[in-house]
Amino acid sequence: MTPDFVRPERSAVVAAAVTVVLWASAFVGIRAAAPHFAPGSLALGRLLAGALTLLIFLLISRQGLPPRAAWPGILISGVVWFGGYMVALNWGEELVDAGTAAMLVNVGPAIMALLAGWLLHEGFPPRLLAGIAVSFAGTVIVGYSMSGDGGSSVLGVVLCLVAAVTYAAGVVAQKPALKHASALQATTFGCVIGAIACLPFAGQLIADVRAAPVAITLNVVYLGVFPTAIAFTTWAYALARTTAGKMGSTTYAVPAVVVLMSWLILGEVPGWLTLAGGALCLAGVAVSRSRPTRARHDEPARSS
Repeated sequence: MTPDFVRPERSAVVAAAVTVVLWASAFVGIRAAAPHFAPGSLALGRLLAGALTLLIFLLISRQGLPPRAAWPGILISGVVWFGGYMVALNWGEELVDAGTAAMLVNVGPAIMALLAGWLLHEGFPPRLLAGIAVSFAGTVIVGYSMSGDGGSSVLGVVLCLVAAVTYAAGVVAQKPALKHASALQATTFGCVIGAIACLPFAGQLIADVRAAPVAITLNVVYLGVFPTAIAFTTWAYALARTTAGKMGSTTYAVPAVVVLMSWLILGEVPGWLTLAGGALCLAGVAVSRSRPTRARHDEPARSS
């Protein structure tokens, strides 16, 4: 019989795996929609579809408003993560391929650790600073590799890094809120707040929906229902049951899945220099999240 204390950890792993796959598909979906939807209108369309789906789930589950103590974190994550992140990422993916965008955004866990050290007073371990330096070197290589395509690609790199910062800030803000609100409550109202923040793009969204092929519009709906409503909820569910650092580490797998999906669906594969820079970005994140090994000669032997 499985001990009760193991089940939450296993459920968090399953939830994180769902998030990784759906978020990976989002990078490909955004890239496909980019020629037909402006960054702001795509973000608003995705958030409206996600918010509607989440509100239906909330009504079915009979969960009401989150407690007052949860609202500061929900408000910040809604504006910064659901709103700002999506606009920056959509804009960035107009200028760089999906795989490159995924690698750059996954600098987020290192930034997350940096923000935790500053805002939560967790300190700045040497490995964190070393990892950030390695990731920065990787972004320089990616930026250099993209510079041959013109300044717009360099702008795309910068926008993806902005997305990484807003992603990290949103997670740091959301974590305390999950002490008071359920994963569904935090995700639903974060998504609603993000949609409200993106309402200035409503006119552009209407124009883009009228001009875009139906298949592309359905792709935007997919982005709202699956990578947003479902994946952000499974993320919050897992985040409530583990640390932000561990959750950040699960996203290491996203770029590999994105590169595979973008190759199969879009025929896009980043160049070798871009891949090398992206790998260096992820290596820096791994270094920043690693822990020093300790001598184990004094630990009792364990039988397998």
